[in-house]
Amino acid sequence: MKLATLSDGSRDGSLVVVSRDLARCASVADVAPTLQYALDNWHLVMPELSGRVLLLESDDAAGKRFVQSNCRSPLPRAFQWADGSAYVNHVELVRKARGAQMPASFWSEPLMYQGGSDSFLDPHGDIVLAEEAWGIDFEAEIAVITDDVPMGISPDQALSHVVLIMLVNDVSLRNLIPAELSKGFGFFQAKPSTAFSPIAVTPDELAGSWRQGRVHLPLLTRLNGKLFGKPDAGADMTFGFGELIAHAARTRPLQAGTIIGSGTVSNKGPDGSPGKSIADGGSGYSCIAELRMIETINSGTASTPFMSFGDIVDIHMAAEDGSSIFGSIIQKVVRYDG
Repeated sequence: MKLATLSDGSRDGSLVVVSRDLARCASVADVAPTLQYALDNWHLVMPELSGRVLLLESDDAAGKRFVQSNCRSPLPRAFQWADGSAYVNHVELVRKARGAQMPASFWSEPLMYQGGSDSFLDPHGDIVLAEEAWGIDFEAEIAVITDDVPMGISPDQALSHVVLIMLVNDVSLRNLIPAELSKGFGFFQAKPSTAFSPIAVTPDELAGSWRQGRVHLPLLTRLNGKLFGKPDAGADMTFGFGELIAHAARTRPLQAGTIIGSGTVSNKGPDGSPGKSIADGGSGYSCIAELRMIETINSGTASTPFMSFGDIVDIHMAAEDGSSIFGSIIQKVVRYDG
């Protein structure tokens, strides 16, 4: 099942089911007016939503044209957004970039931070920021949405609580991060509003590509139309979503509609060394910071700038047959002058 939230002038938008080819959609307002309502009542509304999907797929004239630019993030706001760092290769490289050592425990216990969840960006909405000097970066990730998760759940049990999967652009302000972390209290200003893909899908939509709490497909990122990264989201993921959800629920239950992120998707090279850029024949990167770190390792200095006003990032994932799964996150960085 593919679900999306269309903009209708309200805070939470209106829920629709989307055809597998992303060509058409149909309102399900009489069943579940919003995605949060559907998540709160998932086992009750799921059969009816599935029936609406079957009707949409069986009749080419059913529904209306689906336009990704009319979408909000599937949850325009959420009760909780917790982002992990499941790709420890990325964590190690980025910490090196700011001169910080990585504790050995990072390989055995996930990192996670509590993100702001009250103002998610639209998947085709602008990234509006006041200063280029803040070091504007994208982070291409995978995320899951859960139903109600009990406290103390095991990683294996946690996977049964994954209801939906989507893509993420976790916008980061790299030049604000060191000062914030040095205070010992975590991110805040360095992590502005996040965007999610136009479509959230149930795990069965990924078929065999969803295994062991990982999405085993390339995550494609383009910067100003040029391919920047195509790492495999299933490879080098130290902690699967089962481990990430269990980590978040260790000391508290998670409410339906909780979003858990994977952290920036990152691959090592075939020999275990840091991955190479697209230009050098590698799978590239899912954020600029990782490329800058590789440049520093190779030449002693980073040469690729962070994003500037007018830059456009495009994040996408295709199925093995080449069809789009989640639609695309397409965002332009623009100057805030309010």
